[in-house]
Amino acid sequence: MQPELRHLRYLQAVAIHANFTRAAQALHVSQPTLSQQIQQLERAIGAQLLDRTGRSVRLTDAGQAYLEHAHRALQELAAGQRAVHDVTDLSRGHLRLAFTPTFTAYLVAPLIAELHKHHPGITVTVREMSQDSMEGQLLADELDLGIAFDQPHRQGIAATTLFTETLIVVAGASNPVRRLTSKSVEHQPLALITTDFATRGHIDAYFAEHRITPRISLEANSIQALIEIVRHTPLVTVLPDAIAHHPQLRPVTLQPPLPTRTVTLLTHEGTYQTAATRAFTHLIREYVSQTMPRP
Repeated sequence: MQPELRHLRYLQAVAIHANFTRAAQALHVSQPTLSQQIQQLERAIGAQLLDRTGRSVRLTDAGQAYLEHAHRALQELAAGQRAVHDVTDLSRGHLRLAFTPTFTAYLVAPLIAELHKHHPGITVTVREMSQDSMEGQLLADELDLGIAFDQPHRQGIAATTLFTETLIVVAGASNPVRRLTSKSVEHQPLALITTDFATRGHIDAYFAEHRITPRISLEANSIQALIEIVRHTPLVTVLPDAIAHHPQLRPVTLQPPLPTRTVTLLTHEGTYQTAATRAFTHLIREYVSQTMPRP
């Protein structure tokens, strides 16, 4: 018997869940059926793939080696299915797009509106996540495109420059703070994005460069939460200048100013790009060339 596609998916599920019961539930099959299928696979290739002796199920060395190839095969099959269903006239299609949080407030919505205007048949899945997670999912073929920042990237990630973004300090409209320096900012209570996001890395690099010990009173993993908190408290935060033009926020002068950073479009180098992906890539380049500053 030759291994079949279901055998690969079953082995992958058991490896992910490290448990036959949970894997069977995820696959919507019975546990006896799953166990039987894995045994069939082991007999077909002539090797034990799973160690069942411990409290959890884990891959043997042979199982690990086999699953690496099986995983690549499943990725290629998924890409093939997308290629078959790809319609070049864009009457239908699907785009999987990810972005880091700052882009939610000012970039993603107008881009999706433009895509829908020109290609209403394309459906879109959008996900907000950290840049590290984004690159991992691009490499795993779980995303088509990512909007993030120029920095050292994982091997296999291709980055195309889009525009420059400036970070500025902002306060609530009633906050009396008008100006900060590298010395006085140490005494100013701050609300900042959490450390798992690229924006915080840029902010922390500025603090380190100017030997600033910041007084961080609050951290949040949501830009919208930061805006609302700063509106109602004496705290100040750091936002991209495109977001900072909010009717109930105002900029605070900081000397020396925060540096600019380069926004990039990320892809998995060398993988198949659907017509929807190509259309969005063209659209975002046109959009930023008309509305955003170039590096």
